[in-house]
Amino acid sequence: MLDLNLWEQAAKFHGHKCPGLAIGFKASEGAIDQLGLSAKDWPAFDEEIVCVTENDACGVDAIQLILSCTFGKSNLITRLRGKMAFSFFIRNNEAGNNKCGATKRAVRLVLTAKSPLGASREEFMNYLLSTPYDNLFSIKEPHYDLPESARMFKSHDCAACGESTAEYALRVQDSRLVCADCYNAYDREGLGG
Repeated sequence: MLDLNLWEQAAKFHGHKCPGLAIGFKASEGAIDQLGLSAKDWPAFDEEIVCVTENDACGVDAIQLILSCTFGKSNLITRLRGKMAFSFFIRNNEAGNNKCGATKRAVRLVLTAKSPLGASREEFMNYLLSTPYDNLFSIKEPHYDLPESARMFKSHDCAACGESTAEYALRVQDSRLVCADCYNAYDREGLGG
């Protein structure tokens, strides 16, 4: 089990204690155990630990604090599916290895625990914190590959608003490069049905 001092740090980072934060705390604990991480392996220095979260809820803050998976380092990736599910990957850091799926180990943790009938939020939070992670989560293999490492992209000014935008996010409209906010999508859904 993780040291409860980390729980207090996670709560301070998040701003309060709640069951959602406890879910992320226990998911971090499960990732550390399932991936065989020793204390020297975490928190992540760069992209060696990657978390793909299928939600944008409170628990993600615990993962950021404990494993140091962050948006800024590109090792926290949101794949919104509305599920309390987290996939963790250990990236194979061999020189020049930037391919999808280049991973040493991976695990997907899907919350199966439910709040006991009539339990308060605090009681549910304490239940989560005191229960072994493998009784709270279904432990699976991720059904998608490890995303590639972060890349640097050239930027161009949007022809409509003038804001600098990375190439991957630009669209072509009227033979000009525009950002996603200025792009007027061609939408003909609903026809014929």
